[in-house]
Amino acid sequence: MQYGICHLSIVPLRVEPSDTCELVSQVLYGEIFKVLEPRKSWSRIRLAYDNYEGWIDNKQYLEITEETYISIQSEAHILSNDLIEYVEDENKQLTTIPFGASLNGLSLLKHTFEGSSISTKQPKENLIKTAFTYLNAPYLWGGKTPFGIDCSGFTQMVYKLNGYHLLRDASQQANQGLALSFIEESEPGDLAFFDNSEGQITHVGIIMENNYIIHAHGKVRIDRLDHSGIYNVDKNSHTHKLRVIKKII
Repeated sequence: MQYGICHLSIVPLRVEPSDTCELVSQVLYGEIFKVLEPRKSWSRIRLAYDNYEGWIDNKQYLEITEETYISIQSEAHILSNDLIEYVEDENKQLTTIPFGASLNGLSLLKHTFEGSSISTKQPKENLIKTAFTYLNAPYLWGGKTPFGIDCSGFTQMVYKLNGYHLLRDASQQANQGLALSFIEESEPGDLAFFDNSEGQITHVGIIMENNYIIHAHGKVRIDRLDHSGIYNVDKNSHTHKLRVIKKII
């Protein structure tokens, strides 16, 4: 088994080994992974954080040893805590890194970092504060940063930055936590999930106070939430049908 670490800011993770194929997620600076299927130009990987799989360009990661992989994986996550920061290498060259990038591999990569970081679990009420940091970020299928993010990438990163673990896709996140029977039982920070006409979970957002929800739909935005689903005031209609509310914390 081979192992790798992302040494660039934001690297695409694709459904097939081609630059023209669908973006399914992103690998942020410092993330580590197993290399499941190495090829000449691309490799299929499995991320350590959430076991998500996809294809990465071999030019966009560095190989590490199994011992290094295990060592980094066993450490508490240290994450960058500003919208954008940078690391500096031995030649004084800068690499920008996004909100939520992993800093656990700094010494391995011989990089220095002088920005703001976070490594401790935060109280649940801090989730909404973190969510506001992404407000108006454009929707991007597979995205995980304030420069482009999808609905489940948004919830995963907000939780991750506060020390809580969510899986990558909305359908996977819907299997975590405790289901609530009514909106009235929820509190800010809980997750609301929405399904399509076939009953498949396709959307997720973070519940706020007073029946509002913050979610990624076109952009990260705030809408009303009721027993039917999300009511979009711009369209004067419901855009998502409520399926279940989950208390993760």
